[in-house]
Amino acid sequence: MRVPIKHDLPKEEVRRRLRERMPELPEHMPGGAAEMSSEWPSEDCMKLAVTAVGQTVRVAIEIEEKQVIVDLDLPPMLSFFKPLIAAAVADKGTRLLSGPDSDRGTKS
Repeated sequence: MRVPIKHDLPKEEVRRRLRERMPELPEHMPGGAAEMSSEWPSEDCMKLAVTAVGQTVRVAIEIEEKQVIVDLDLPPMLSFFKPLIAAAVADKGTRLLSGPDSDRGTKS
């Protein structure tokens, strides 16, 4: 499942935000207990494996000039939740990449 997220940031800023905020990802997983591993096979590609509730989701994040492409490989058990997962990824990703400097909280 591919989720494009538009941005107006330099690639360096996108990389910085991803590096700083990805360690927080397990806190947002169902059940509160998740394991995550990440790697940067290239400057503009981050790969993650997130395991929670006995399911592993593999994620590749490609940083492009005007968008970030999040490609999720969902296990069959989670495929029913594709629309919900895509919406959550798009929402959190947009918050992370919007504004001159993303805040941890949201402002109304």
